[in-house]
Amino acid sequence: MLQVAQIQFAPRLGDLDYNLKRVAELLKQAAAADLVVIPELANSGYNFTGRSHALELASGVGKSDFTEMLRETSRRQNQYIVSGFLESEDEELFNTSLLFSPGGSIEKYRKIHLFLNEKDIFSKGNLGLPVFEVNGFKMGMLICFDYLFPEVWRIMALKGADLIAHPSNLVTYKAFKVVPAQATINRIFIFTTNRTGADRGLSFSGRSFAVDPEGEIIGEASVSDEEVLLTTIDPVLARNKMLTERNHVLNDRFPEDYRELL
Repeated sequence: MLQVAQIQFAPRLGDLDYNLKRVAELLKQAAAADLVVIPELANSGYNFTGRSHALELASGVGKSDFTEMLRETSRRQNQYIVSGFLESEDEELFNTSLLFSPGGSIEKYRKIHLFLNEKDIFSKGNLGLPVFEVNGFKMGMLICFDYLFPEVWRIMALKGADLIAHPSNLVTYKAFKVVPAQATINRIFIFTTNRTGADRGLSFSGRSFAVDPEGEIIGEASVSDEEVLLTTIDPVLARNKMLTERNHVLNDRFPEDYRELL
């Protein structure tokens, strides 16, 4: 069994010190979890005034007090931590999800599908769709608007992902319809961890949620409160890909008939 903690909170735009301290406080409430998922851009806030504003707040993964805090917490609490992060590299900006392991390693996924004004700030993710070994199971990471594109979920399922960590800053409720469908189609667990509050008049929808391979919501947070949502799952259930006694959600595909997609 695996206990997953989803930390829903309201980052303050541009207040790196506050965001670090608030996440550190909430991580104490998640100390018993095996895996923790924190929202998109948790260190910086989201609704930047423009690219120059984001550049002022960004840093490399190895040069950030926020990432050092997460690395140390992962080691001390013996847990894996996934968090959104505002990453800079060679004058490029990436909307990144980081995976910290108790052994000290840090893995990355960079957001591929950029939403609205993100296109003016970030470069498209360039690390592909990696799947990582975590505590005996396989996990992928996606970020917010990636939810709309079925191809990315399917690729991770084909790579053997048992669950997807999905840090988000959702402003609509469309993902609450789409994500359970993606879980059903691929028979995987999904942990969509959203934020609350507002940045410069842009409000976020809260309601972080967990979905099982049947597409059922197995955990859901409130609309506006900061909280730690705890869910216990058996990741092995995601390895049963049978939708009926005669239908396997991956083996019943006919890729040769899908060539028009390419």
